[in-house]
Amino acid sequence: MVKRAYHNYWVYVITNKPKGVLYIGVTAGLDDRMERHVEGRGSLFTSKYKLKMLVYYEEFQYIEEAIKREKQLKNWHREWKVNLIESVNPNWNNLWEPLDPETSSG
Repeated sequence: MVKRAYHNYWVYVITNKPKGVLYIGVTAGLDDRMERHVEGRGSLFTSKYKLKMLVYYEEFQYIEEAIKREKQLKNWHREWKVNLIESVNPNWNNLWEPLDPETSSG
């Protein structure tokens, strides 16, 4: 099997509304993961609180780095998380767009 030279992993934050409930996750497929969140299949927590808006993400080459960052962010105070989001997305816009808007639910 050929080993890929570069992988993509993302740490991401989703919410239900600006300054609403926050969820931090890590994934190797951001588009697929967001599709599942939008459809309510992401996790019990994200389904319960209807978390469907991607408001922040970071990309990593190595899964170990992504997991380390995810754990770091999860341990932050809420105010720090809000400040991080607002440093790059002050209006809390949804940063995710489906690859195929015709077939996307949401």
